[in-house]
Amino acid sequence: MPPILPNITLETGKEPKHSIIWLHGLGADGEDFVPIAEELELPVAVRYIFPHAPMRPVTINGGYVMRAWYDILTGAASAEISANIGRREDSEGIRASQIQIEELIAQERQRGVAAKNIFLAGFSQGGAVVLHTGLRHPEQLGGILALSTYLPLPQTLQAEADACAKVTPIFMAHGHGDPVIPYAFGKASADMLSRQHYELEWHGYDMPHAVCPEEIRDIELWLARRLSG
Repeated sequence: MPPILPNITLETGKEPKHSIIWLHGLGADGEDFVPIAEELELPVAVRYIFPHAPMRPVTINGGYVMRAWYDILTGAASAEISANIGRREDSEGIRASQIQIEELIAQERQRGVAAKNIFLAGFSQGGAVVLHTGLRHPEQLGGILALSTYLPLPQTLQAEADACAKVTPIFMAHGHGDPVIPYAFGKASADMLSRQHYELEWHGYDMPHAVCPEEIRDIELWLARRLSG
């Protein structure tokens, strides 16, 4: 088994029975979403886990080594990204990250957290990985938050998805002015999942490839409805 990813762990109370595993985007690290998590006012104690992606060369950035959940095998122009991001994918890298996130889920299960109380959250690349992983996980999770992202490897989903994922709530959100992952691309992923009867809630915001205060409040409300003692 691979070693547990290095991560930042933040507990909002004693002996939390709920966990949120939150993945950053390309080139960032686990620190990225700590401030946002600290803003959230939730009704129960939560253990946040912010893993650091491995360092790897990224083709889209000229092979520069940075933290990335998988390689992006497209050119640098946003139009080319829009056309190809779902066609030429680093399936090996995506699946390697899936295994590493499954290890973090298993760690929380060993700590006594029920699967239904484990949430996966991620932004951009991190959001793609949590969608990929959560929809294939063999237990119903508490929920999946996929922010400014898309569904990777969509052609394999029907064969690989677990039936439990049909009832795992999904929160997807995207900026109308996103120049990195176009809004239409994220919306197309959400529409595909909705057509396949996943329990999905979609939000669009007037923002670029980012997170905005309105989105944070919607995340807080969405989580609060699903967290219980």
